Amino acid sequence: MNRAVPVLTGPSASGKSSLALWLAERWPIEVVSADATMVYRGLDVGTDKPSAAERARVPHHLVDVVEPDEAYDVVRWVEAAERAVAGVRARGRIPLVVGGTVYYLRGLCEGLPTTPPPDEAVQRAIRVELEHRGAEALLTELATASPADAARVAGNPRRLVRALEVLRRTGRPPAGFPLRAPGVRCTKLVLWPERAALKDKVWERARWQFEHGLIDEVRALFERYPQMPTALQSIGYKEVVRYLRGEWSYTEALEADRRAVWRLIKRQYTWLRREPGDVTYLLRAGAAARRGAAFWFERRFGRP
Repeated sequence: MNRAVPVLTGPSASGKSSLALWLAERWPIEVVSADATMVYRGLDVGTDKPSAAERARVPHHLVDVVEPDEAYDVVRWVEAAERAVAGVRARGRIPLVVGGTVYYLRGLCEGLPTTPPPDEAVQRAIRVELEHRGAEALLTELATASPADAARVAGNPRRLVRALEVLRRTGRPPAGFPLRAPGVRCTKLVLWPERAALKDKVWERARWQFEHGLIDEVRALFERYPQMPTALQSIGYKEVVRYLRGEWSYTEALEADRRAVWRLIKRQYTWLRREPGDVTYLLRAGAAARRGAAFWFERRFGRP
């Protein structure tokens, strides 16, 4: 297996994207995005997607690869990421995997579960059940069989439906299936700022998004995809949809967005605290974080 692939991860708002761009000014890096929402075209403001100018400076892979109404899962992402890594290496450059979607990173670095392919008919029936019974009842069913899978789906409707589909079809939860060998070896740098330092950033970022185009972005997506595909279930988007439907006021939607992001961050801290493999935690911030990341990168890939 080739030299380990560098992975830069951490909770939302920890500065992953800006640090990756800074590193790419010093090393011949191409970014492989590990973000489950950046894969969708048209989801820009609410995902903090790198701008066109940033992507012109530094090539980014697995950004804007599918339409918002298209199904996309961890298996497709891992296969695409492995191809992207191979392509970057073939050009004599360094693939840097950047993102906070932990189950994407686990699939790439630790291997994908050997669960059966999705059965759309079973999933469709579970989605109807989800609409009528609510997520809590279905999550309880999953948690009874596998607390680990219930924690992993973390209230995400698509992952909940998939986990229950596997459980009901096979009698085994996804966590009960062995992993296949990963196609790459990873070395991970995890940004680990103090939680309190992120809260103001989360609050301000949500306000900025609401004031700078998120509502118009969601309105256009919702008009084009009224059936609420998976993409529009993402944090920020589903809250704005409820505002556009008149179910919430502007303030209620904004506060719900902030709370949802903060819950995600707390889950990310929990998941990343137990990150397996070759892992380095970077406890610094600002300029000190850049120096620490540069030292980490230099030890693995030499001086820029």
